[in-house]
Amino acid sequence: MSEQENLHQKHLSKEDVETQIIEVLKTVYDPEIPVDIYELGLIYEINIDSEFNAEILMTLTSPSCPVAESLPEEVKQKVGALWSVKSSQVKMVWEPPWTKDMMSEEAKFELGFI
Repeated sequence: MSEQENLHQKHLSKEDVETQIIEVLKTVYDPEIPVDIYELGLIYEINIDSEFNAEILMTLTSPSCPVAESLPEEVKQKVGALWSVKSSQVKMVWEPPWTKDMMSEEAKFELGFI
């Protein structure tokens, strides 16, 4: 067992790692919108397996979004850089389509929808 695996088993739960991932996701922004991608509701799922490999299911506000290639890569790199994550994958999904209703109350307020 590697030292990293040992640390995971002794000190971290999947919930701890998910919390760390969410904090990192809140540092990623669509350059056209002044709200992070997590609060925008672009993150559909965060899956963490028993070896602490992370899989992020995300979408974009539109399939033709100008950052369609760079934003998922930024998410993959930032999540993968966490010491608690063994590896990261990002899968783009388009169902269900993103709508403003998926935003947090905070994001709706920030963007003037409330």
